[in-house]
Amino acid sequence: MRRRTRDAEPDPYSFGARPYDLVKEFTIAMVVVLALTFALAAVFSSPDDKPLTIAAWAKADPGDFTTTALAELDGSSLTAGYGPPYNAAANGQKLGPLSLAKAAGVTHPIDTAQAFVLGPLGSAPQSAQVAAALSTYDSASADQQGKWTSVYSDALTKANGDPTKVAAGDYGPVPILLGQLLVQAQAGSLDGVLLSEGGFYQSDYTLPLLFLADGSDLAAKASADHLTGTQWGMMNETGNFPGQAWLWLYTFWYQISPYDHSANADALVMGTMALLVLLFVFVPFIPGLRSIPRLLPVYRLIWRRHYRERRES
Repeated sequence: MRRRTRDAEPDPYSFGARPYDLVKEFTIAMVVVLALTFALAAVFSSPDDKPLTIAAWAKADPGDFTTTALAELDGSSLTAGYGPPYNAAANGQKLGPLSLAKAAGVTHPIDTAQAFVLGPLGSAPQSAQVAAALSTYDSASADQQGKWTSVYSDALTKANGDPTKVAAGDYGPVPILLGQLLVQAQAGSLDGVLLSEGGFYQSDYTLPLLFLADGSDLAAKASADHLTGTQWGMMNETGNFPGQAWLWLYTFWYQISPYDHSANADALVMGTMALLVLLFVFVPFIPGLRSIPRLLPVYRLIWRRHYRERRES
């Protein structure tokens, strides 16, 4: 049997040639890609919502700001009763018998009256009236402070949260303190005070976020943008835009019982996801589960050509 002779390889210099500017080609391609990137980003990108600030909140809803500041002052706010890591007012969330938050302890202690009201007022130059009000409140007993804030809270409720319509009464220095705090907030200085960490970089937004969260405006904004837990908010983007779809499994648990009404929902979801991850990791070692691929011959469908050739041979 004669062997076929292999065709000789052609001489590369026997073909025609033309100049080719690789740098020019790369530059054109890069410019086109950048232009398309910016154009598509402008049309389809997520909205650039303005950040929520305490100044904007205080200007838009001074009543809610004053009500929230009063709750911080008398210790009835959500933050004041949250528990670890901010205080010891509650045990925090549990995973079965394990009190996870309590075990971690108070790692970021926050005295709401001092952090959100008295501290910001005391750190700024004040008029003689405000300075006297601060001194009076600080020197009063806890019982007296409680009486002032309780009476003013009732009066503020009767005025539908409007501090300008509160009836005259014996509220001690509380109206003066909250009125001056509102002025500082509307001027924008309170945002800066709550962000002050004493270092060059200011990146700890814990205090501003907690203060905003204790009010009602942040929750209303989150609901309007479909970002709450009952709206699958973890995987949503602000506005009507696609978000982080890969987080669907995490936020899914918050939509069903018992997660949707449990006070320990975050801990339960964390525990459930950890259990699922471990389950997938140890599938090869779990009797029964590791046999599923063999019992469900999907692999024969995928490798059907291989098994067909085996049968024919």
